[in-house]
Amino acid sequence: MNFRVVLLGVALLFLIWLIARLIRTARYPLREKIVLITGGSRGLGLVLARHICARGGNVALIARDPQELARAKDDLAPRGGKVLTVECDLLDTGQVQSAVRHVIDRFGKIDILINNAGIIEVGPFQHMTAEDFERAMRLHFWAPLELISQIVPEMRIWGGGRIVNISSIGGKVAVPHMATYSASKFALTGLSDAVRAELARDNIHVTTVAPGMMRTGSHVNAKFRGKHDDEFAWFAASAGAPLISINADRAARKILAACRRGQPSLTLTFAARAAILGNALFPNLTGYVMKFANRLLPEAGSEEANKSRPGSQLRRLTPAWLTRLADRAIEKNNEDTTKPL
Repeated sequence: MNFRVVLLGVALLFLIWLIARLIRTARYPLREKIVLITGGSRGLGLVLARHICARGGNVALIARDPQELARAKDDLAPRGGKVLTVECDLLDTGQVQSAVRHVIDRFGKIDILINNAGIIEVGPFQHMTAEDFERAMRLHFWAPLELISQIVPEMRIWGGGRIVNISSIGGKVAVPHMATYSASKFALTGLSDAVRAELARDNIHVTTVAPGMMRTGSHVNAKFRGKHDDEFAWFAASAGAPLISINADRAARKILAACRRGQPSLTLTFAARAAILGNALFPNLTGYVMKFANRLLPEAGSEEANKSRPGSQLRRLTPAWLTRLADRAIEKNNEDTTKPL
């Protein structure tokens, strides 16, 4: 009898939690919202923009490549909502400030900021330079900080807003052969978590997203050093593995739902949650596992290995069936940078 009471109580609490979740989501619809997305011309940023436009929201996409931006705008045009594209190098503070002002002048405000832009560099630590770490920090940490600094004062005037910082599982658990990425994503995670409580006073809700591998098609635009073809092989296989990666559309839906609820944190994929939990409970064991994993990865290469090369230029050593899911997303999500306008 007592067991039944406990079970009923747990079920009731779960139902209350679920209803409260749905209410929080419904109270912040995306219709007519102004959403600024960095790195919005392709990959996850573009997928997020599709979902926002389909729900009647308006998007401002920031990216460097004008051709990618033009293709993204054409993609979004029939989906509803207004689309503004802004050519901007996020490594340039002056351009970031001008881009924010341009968006506000066009739409009058910014309701949601999604810091999504990123660069992935894969390879042994000995092939990475101080400039590589600096570039990753400027894009993954300093650019989001500048955008937050520019937009938060405006959000306070408008009565609040939402900020979504797309970090990574690599910003929670350090991954071998991805030192620049992990270090800079750890910094973004720290920044995002640090400002959350302070900005909540102004009705500005900050969500830190830690995705595992996502099937966005971005593996062909990641940069590789060391034994280039071998590094690309393991990374592409991981990006397309169904058990440890997530479909980009599903990821986008979860991210936007968390944003609308004002949810503090979101971790995507079971594998990513397991890795974070394992690292928190058993940090030494996780350290040993990472050492073992590194032994399975390619060794450092010769002087030629110091050159950075995109995945799109490398040989395919992995069987096509292993990367099929990730490869399907390349053209769909505007990741084919060789495609003419």
